[in-house]
Amino acid sequence: MLAWTIYSSFIGVLLLMVIPKDNAALARKVAILSALAGLIVAVAGFFQLKPGVMLHISTRSWISSLGAGYHLAADGVSLTLVLLTGLASVAGVLFSWNIQYRTKEFFALYLALIGAVYGVFLSFDLFLLFVFYELAIIPKYFLIAIWGSHRREYGAMKLALYSFIGSAMVLAGLISAYVVSGVHTFDLFVLARQPFPHGFQLWAFPLVFGGFAVLAGLWPFHTWAPAGHVAAPTAASMLLAGVVMKLGAYGCLRVAMTLFPEGLEAWKTPVATLAVVGIVYGGLVALVQRDFKFVIGYSSVSHMGFVLLGLATINTIGLSGAVLQMFSHGIIAGLLFAVVGRMVYERTHTRDLPALEAMGLSKSLPFAAVTFVLAGLASMGLPGFSGFVAELEILLGAWRAFPSIALVTGLGILISVAYMLRAMQKAFFGAVPSPVCHADQPPLEPVSVPERLGAALLLGVALLVGLYPRLLLDVIVPSFDSSLFDWLRKGGGR
Repeated sequence: MLAWTIYSSFIGVLLLMVIPKDNAALARKVAILSALAGLIVAVAGFFQLKPGVMLHISTRSWISSLGAGYHLAADGVSLTLVLLTGLASVAGVLFSWNIQYRTKEFFALYLALIGAVYGVFLSFDLFLLFVFYELAIIPKYFLIAIWGSHRREYGAMKLALYSFIGSAMVLAGLISAYVVSGVHTFDLFVLARQPFPHGFQLWAFPLVFGGFAVLAGLWPFHTWAPAGHVAAPTAASMLLAGVVMKLGAYGCLRVAMTLFPEGLEAWKTPVATLAVVGIVYGGLVALVQRDFKFVIGYSSVSHMGFVLLGLATINTIGLSGAVLQMFSHGIIAGLLFAVVGRMVYERTHTRDLPALEAMGLSKSLPFAAVTFVLAGLASMGLPGFSGFVAELEILLGAWRAFPSIALVTGLGILISVAYMLRAMQKAFFGAVPSPVCHADQPPLEPVSVPERLGAALLLGVALLVGLYPRLLLDVIVPSFDSSLFDWLRKGGGR
């Protein structure tokens, strides 16, 4: 059943290819129905999964000469991210309801990206995972290059180049594992049982982990992320922060850490150090930005540092916090980009914070102001929102593994409070504009119904998970009892 998350997305692409070119209304309906179908299947699969049980969806021969199969499966980790993808895809369509230029092409590329992301999270054959991983890059490039803004060609090309360099590293590592294992298969369950030589793991782990971590925004390989976020149209920004960066973090956990546990043990401190540098650096750069969208872009880099730090702890509480942070950041960052890109920029035609400060947007766009304040509080880690539980678990896991690093991480949280409060004040609660000076300016377009629905969906989920985190944790934590995580138990990281 979960395979239909993939199929519904690509069926939507095929339908969009045959509808009339100028029928934008029909294109929107096809897009929202395809996204809703994927979300419904994801929700149904999530609640049907028995905690701690690996659900095998499809196991078929594909390229027998290579030992590659069409193997789809799911556990609590992958299903959590599948659910995130469904929520992000529906919200992205709602926030793109105003797209008029080449509407059907926009949504066709959008759904192709969504289908590829579902495929990555459900693939347990590494060759199949890599194919879906690469498929996600292609539509992302065109979404930014055609519908983006602010040096869109530069942002799209930088994203593509960084992604392909990271992919080349991953592919080299996977081929090496395929050859060294001697089993001539890409099946993750088989490869995970192979005792790879210690010396091989010491260089294969940083190769594969680093390749995936490029897309996860690991410092200093993060510079594509702010450029890509700022250049992308709203829905693409939401997906880039919401789910595409999670592909990298998921690959780090599912592939690099699973196949090369001895390499992980040797490299965990450097990974944790780079993650914390990213947390603090991203926050400090966000604190001095004039461009509203760059603030959220660097904030996204900072928050992804928490995910990578949680992975480096190699203990259950840190790992479960990392997965929960992937989900939480996907929801909250997506909402922040929606407010900045769609509600503010497309109405005011500026992202310059000093210019916005003079507009008094809390009066002219009250819904946007309230939404951003709530999303900003969630991003700071306010109790009651999903980010609080996720960051708390990561900090507890980091304290067990790297006490000194955990102390520095606390500084990153304080910086996030500073830059988010600054952004709130400048963007929405600046000086009230003079009626005389602004009498000749037309009123701003009110926030539309689709935008309100998208904001309500994401805020509601952030609150639900924040108030009842067991909804996800009861599925995530038992997943680490799987045979794929034997390295966690052997390392004493329970």
